[in-house]
Amino acid sequence: MMIQDGEPDKQVPDVHAVYPIVVLLVDDQLMVGEMVRRALAGQADISLHHCLLATEAMAHAERLRPSVILQDLLLPDGDGLELVRTYRDNARTRDVPVIVLSVKEEPAVKSDAFKLGATDYLVKLPDPIELVARIRHHARAFLNQIQRDQAFRALRESQEQLVVMNLELKRLSNSDGLTGLANRRHLNELLESEWKRAVRSREALSVLMIDVDDFKRYNDHYGHLAGDEVLKTVADAVRAAAERPADLAARFGGEEFILVLPCTELAGALFVAEKLRMTLDMLALPHAAASSNTHLTVSIGVASTVPLLGDRTQRLVGASDAALYEAKRTGRNRVCGHLLEPITVA
Repeated sequence: MMIQDGEPDKQVPDVHAVYPIVVLLVDDQLMVGEMVRRALAGQADISLHHCLLATEAMAHAERLRPSVILQDLLLPDGDGLELVRTYRDNARTRDVPVIVLSVKEEPAVKSDAFKLGATDYLVKLPDPIELVARIRHHARAFLNQIQRDQAFRALRESQEQLVVMNLELKRLSNSDGLTGLANRRHLNELLESEWKRAVRSREALSVLMIDVDDFKRYNDHYGHLAGDEVLKTVADAVRAAAERPADLAARFGGEEFILVLPCTELAGALFVAEKLRMTLDMLALPHAAASSNTHLTVSIGVASTVPLLGDRTQRLVGASDAALYEAKRTGRNRVCGHLLEPITVA
């Protein structure tokens, strides 16, 4: 298949679907074109395309996506060496092998050609066997490079997708399915980490244990689906109360939630707890079955300590649970706090 100068915009079928190797010859001498055509005539896997003018060469190259370019140095409308530079400056032809064709062996010209990005240099008219061998050699290297690049891109995309999937799986494994807060397992891991950090830095660590008042009655009266929606609402409020990056909001279980506040003493934790209680109280979510209110409320137990080496996180969580029990016992919809004295365990 031959394309002559003056047809750069002509629609050409995708020759790559039929011919593995596509050669673009840029040479104004018809005799050279005929010689190259005859040399490649018996090569069933090679398609030859011929361009006569430098001004049309890039348009042909961009459309054809050749495996090899045979480039004459002397053209009636341009410099063949400058055309080599143009190929290398174009993203679509940057890596295409360019075999420069010259009328004679000139070391200086050959040197300039290689400096500008030529892949090979042949004196016209080359031996047909040598020409075919060089075309196949450079085309094979180019096509192998394309395959490697495609494989690397596919591998990189696969790795990126795997990273995204692993992050999502980790997020799901660390999250409570209903509320999206951290689940009990993730809470235990992060609380243990914060506890060790607090031991090292000798800073306070506080925990808020939050419980929805009369939640069983709410479920019995409104149904479990409505109960799930209420838990989501409470979870959103707990999440909003975790204002700092280090704060951790989690679902402890059932209708209980927990908020871990690193570097926070009891007074600061009580302030956060009261603000959270008031936020939910002011929502005035109807609760016709409540024992002491007409709307939904929460009780919150707060515990704070400066942990020492050998102490355990369970003591702090247990203290917040005891404070929560006190809030329930004294009327619900309130905050109770407890300062846990640090102990050193041998």
